[in-house]
Amino acid sequence: MENKQLSSFPIGEVNSYGKYFIGQSYLAPLALKPIPTFNVTFEPSCRNNWHIHHAKTGGGQMLIVVAGEGWYQEFGSPARKLKAGDVVVIPANVKHWHGAAKDSWFQHVAQEIPGTETSTEWCEPVSDEEYLKLS
Repeated sequence: MENKQLSSFPIGEVNSYGKYFIGQSYLAPLALKPIPTFNVTFEPSCRNNWHIHHAKTGGGQMLIVVAGEGWYQEFGSPARKLKAGDVVVIPANVKHWHGAAKDSWFQHVAQEIPGTETSTEWCEPVSDEEYLKLS
């Protein structure tokens, strides 16, 4: 990757969860305790698969957009355009995806909300047909 600075947060390394993404993303751990916090960078058109952050109690995820433009969508709801400064609170057990706009790099800080019996279930990719309808 070229030496690209999008925000004051580091880009990180190639995302080890890349098999659950369409396109290239990068992951930079910011803190592991008390709340796991990561900066995630998406190249234009990159998005993750539909997924669910399961938890018996608590759990979920919070995204804080720090650079670029992107999308967030909960299953069965319209997609929401995101820009720097936006915050998305994702309840546990909600199927969703997030990623970059077609023509923009996108970066968000992701925090894993503590809970009990937490896990992430990775589901199907967001199809090109679904994604390309977004503008």
